Amino acid sequence: MQLPEDAVAATALIEVVRISALPVKPGAPYPGRAVAHWAGIEAADALTLIGTLPSGKQHRCGFSPGWSVRAYEDSLDLALFEAAFCFSCHEVRMHGAAVPPALATQFFGADTPPAQALLALFRAATP
Repeated sequence: MQLPEDAVAATALIEVVRISALPVKPGAPYPGRAVAHWAGIEAADALTLIGTLPSGKQHRCGFSPGWSVRAYEDSLDLALFEAAFCFSCHEVRMHGAAVPPALATQFFGADTPPAQALLALFRAATP
C-alpha cells in the first residue's frame, strides 16, 4: 500500500479510531471512538506495517470500514491524513491535505500476514 511519504515522515502521533459510521460528507473524519494513540516507535512501526500491505483485488461489500488511523504532526492540529480500512472488501480510503488523488482509494490483500498483523493491532487496541 502506498502512503503519502512526506506525511509519513512528519507523523508524530497516530490515533486509532473504531469507526461507528461513514462520514456525512467527503473528506470529513470517520465518526467513532479513539481507542489508542501511538507515538514514537509504535507509530513508526504501524506506518511501516501499513506500507507493507500488499496490493489486492476489490471485493464487493459496500465499504464498511471498522478502523481508521489518523496521522498527526507535532502540532496535533489537523490530521495529515486518515486511512479507513475495510477488511471485508479489502479497500482503504484515505483523505487529508497530504493525500494525492491517486492514493485516495487502494485495495490490499486482507488475508495476507501483514494485513492480519494490522488487524490484530487494531483489535488489541480496542477495549
